[in-house]
Amino acid sequence: MRIVTVTEPGGPENLAIADTPRPEPRPGEVLIRVRAAGVNRADLLQRQGFYPPPPGTSEVIGMEVSGMIEELGEGVTGWHVGDECVALLAGGGYAEFVAVPAGQVVPVPDGVDLVSAAGLIEVAATVVSNFAHVHLASGETVLIHGGAGGIGTFAIQYAKALGARVLVTAGTPEKRELCRSLGADVAIDYHEDWTAAVAEATGGRGVDVILDVMGAKYLEANVAALAMDGRLVVIGLQGGRKGTLDLNRLLTRRATVTATSLRFRPLEQKAAICAEVVARVWPLVESGRIRLAPETRFPLEQVADAHRRLESGDNTGKVLLTL
Repeated sequence: MRIVTVTEPGGPENLAIADTPRPEPRPGEVLIRVRAAGVNRADLLQRQGFYPPPPGTSEVIGMEVSGMIEELGEGVTGWHVGDECVALLAGGGYAEFVAVPAGQVVPVPDGVDLVSAAGLIEVAATVVSNFAHVHLASGETVLIHGGAGGIGTFAIQYAKALGARVLVTAGTPEKRELCRSLGADVAIDYHEDWTAAVAEATGGRGVDVILDVMGAKYLEANVAALAMDGRLVVIGLQGGRKGTLDLNRLLTRRATVTATSLRFRPLEQKAAICAEVVARVWPLVESGRIRLAPETRFPLEQVADAHRRLESGDNTGKVLLTL
């Protein structure tokens, strides 16, 4: 089968197509013939050598795919060869075939194109698990950084479905308009003093929850933007790994700073999150309450261009590789 390999850690030019034996599904796994794979920020980090997959996982990049069941491993029930599906992966997605634990494989939502479905499971699983982690509740206010990206465009709509008021940051007028069209109540230019804008939008109170993809760069500002009993959850490190923190500010706000990674969770936790996505998100997608993000598609052979697109900062929504 064809896969994408990294010739050496570095830029997109180090991505190449190679051939390797097709994997065999182990007990409890299914083999998927991949139709499309989502491209995520974590993929860029793995290509650069900064985010290796968990031990025992495929070294091939790619954490979400859509496709059709090709083969069932021993003990797998509920699936049949030829069924269309979506899968959450720890790795292996940039390939013609991938073997996946059956608990991380879910049906395609009704009415969703099979290619587009490849860009839905990772963002849905990330947002659902993290909003549950910080207990985002109806009537609260949430700040979502990177509102026009794959995570952000989904998080806006899911937070609104939960009954939250949504503030976002985004870098261009077009991206902020996209966020508002998806339900954001306030869209803020992050090139300006976004903490002041948050204070103005909340009457000086601050926000209850922040979903942050930036990490170190925004750490102090994020804590300053929290309301009393506010919760900051870090899910990305686009702005660096190490920052400083005013513990007195955290203490006086009774605030919480937490961070999570979906990729390294135990299989049973991933299976539970996937089941939660099917129960909570798929009905919202099928009813139209959650719209799919804008997407840009590249054939597998143009994987380097797909990475350049995501890295450019010009992208909105999801980038997909098609096979």
